[in-house]
Amino acid sequence: MSADIERETEPNDETSSRNSARVHSTASGLLLVDKPQGWTSHDAVARTRRLAGTRKVGHAGTLDPMATGLLILGINSSTRLLTFIVGLDKEYLATIRLGSATTTDDAEGEEVSRAPEASVALIEPAAIAAGIGQLTGYISQQPSAVSAIKVDGKRAYARVRDGEDVQLPARPVTIAAFELLSSTPVDGFLDLEVRVECSSGTYIRALARDLGAGLGVGGHLTALRRTRIGPFRIENAQPLAELDVAAALISPADAATRVLGRLDLTEQQAIDLGHGKRIEVTTEIADTGAAGTAAPLAAIAPGGRLVGLVELRGTQARTVINFPPDEAAAGESS
Repeated sequence: MSADIERETEPNDETSSRNSARVHSTASGLLLVDKPQGWTSHDAVARTRRLAGTRKVGHAGTLDPMATGLLILGINSSTRLLTFIVGLDKEYLATIRLGSATTTDDAEGEEVSRAPEASVALIEPAAIAAGIGQLTGYISQQPSAVSAIKVDGKRAYARVRDGEDVQLPARPVTIAAFELLSSTPVDGFLDLEVRVECSSGTYIRALARDLGAGLGVGGHLTALRRTRIGPFRIENAQPLAELDVAAALISPADAATRVLGRLDLTEQQAIDLGHGKRIEVTTEIADTGAAGTAAPLAAIAPGGRLVGLVELRGTQARTVINFPPDEAAAGESS
C-alpha cells in the first residue's frame, strides 16, 4: 500500500478564503471529514491547516489513499483529545474480491496468484459463512506487510519497497461483527460486500487476505469506507472538498464528553483547576469507579467550557491536560 505517498493538492482559492474567514486561528475543536479516494490523511490535514488558519491540526487514525470515509481531525488544543479517540472501535464497509491475491492485500498491489474461474464458481455460500465465522470474535491477525507498522524504527512498507521480506508478528484483534451484505460474480471473481465492526489496529486488508486463503482461492480488498469511529459517524461528516471549518467544528467540551466521563464544576472549582490547584469532589463522584482508572474525566465549567481533563485520586481531582480558555471559547462560538 502506498501509504507513504504525499501529493500536493491545492484547495480552491475562493473556497479556502471564504472558509478561513469564518474561523479564528485559535478556534479549537474536532472536525468530522469524509476523505475522498486518492487523498492521503496528510493531504486532508494540510488542506485543513490552510482552511483553519493554523498548523496545529492532527488526525485520529490514518486512512489509506484508496480508502474513503470518516477521518477525525483535531484543531489547536483539541489535538490533545485525539489520544482518546484513536483507540476507539471502528466500522467499515468493504469489498473483498475472492479469486485473486496481491502483494499488498488490496487492489493497489501486484497480483501474485489467481484461482481458476471454475474454483471460484464452486464456492458455496455456506463455505463463505464458515470462513467469515472463523474470522469473527477475538482472533489473532497478522498485519499486511505493506503497512505503517514500524520494524526497528522503519516503516514496514518502506522495508518492503527496499526489497526486504517483511513478516510482521500476529497480534490480537476483536472483530465484533463481520457481515456479508451481498455477493456478485465479476469477470471470474466473486466480489463480497461486507460490513465490519472491529477494534483499533485491525487490518481489513488482512481479513480479505485470510478469508480468501481459507477458501483456497486467494482474496484481496478492492474498496474500503470507514463509517464510524466510536460514537462519531460518517453521516455527520463533511466532504473534504466542501469543508466549512467554522460550521463543522465540534467544541472541545462536546467532543470530550462523547468519549470520556464528565465532571461538572462550580465556578470556583473551574478557577482553581485553571490555576493548577487540586479540587475536592463529592464522595458520590469518587465512588463512581472513575477514581484510579486510566481514562480521565472531562471537567466542564458552568458555562459549558472544557477546563481540562482530570484524574481522580480519592476525593481529589487534578488536571492532567489543560485547555486554554481562549481556544475553547473560540471553538464553542463557531
